[in-house]
Amino acid sequence: LLKPLHAAIEDGDPIAAVICGTAVNSDGRSQGMAAPSQKAQATCVRAAYDAAGLDPAQTHYVEAHGTGTRQGDPTELRALGEVLGEGRPQGQPCLVGSVKSNLGHGETAAGITGLIKTVLCLQQRRIPASLHYRRPHPGLDLPGLGLEVNTTLQAFPGEPQQPVASVSSFGFGGTNAHLLF
Repeated sequence: LLKPLHAAIEDGDPIAAVICGTAVNSDGRSQGMAAPSQKAQATCVRAAYDAAGLDPAQTHYVEAHGTGTRQGDPTELRALGEVLGEGRPQGQPCLVGSVKSNLGHGETAAGITGLIKTVLCLQQRRIPASLHYRRPHPGLDLPGLGLEVNTTLQAFPGEPQQPVASVSSFGFGGTNAHLLF
């Protein structure tokens, strides 16, 4: 159940995670889900971090939308790298995963499934492997983007006191959404 933090505290609810920044935008007319706008996605990611007052380079993990398409994944990863890779310390990439490698594409439930996975990751302080991942798209320089696809079950890098994770999502018609914990 999602509710405002003050209401959860007042009601005595257990709090699994706190969403500290969100953003939604649209790149206008799109050529479909397989042809997202890198510029609009990067703008959306930046807006979420601005709303939270956090430096994107502090992010330990991002749950990518991960369409599995030749155009969608590279566009999304370039947009994420443009924002999350900026100012990131050398040798400390932001780990990337997508629940779709574990469950498939949930269509309209894809975004909430990624959110649930990320909350579970934060609770367990573990990031599961992205199944079936072998190698990056040939046109992508993941280290140059400050990103690394997570291929094994592992703890959040450096066992941070307060891990930072985010969820990226987009859909038909050019809608982009990003939230962070």
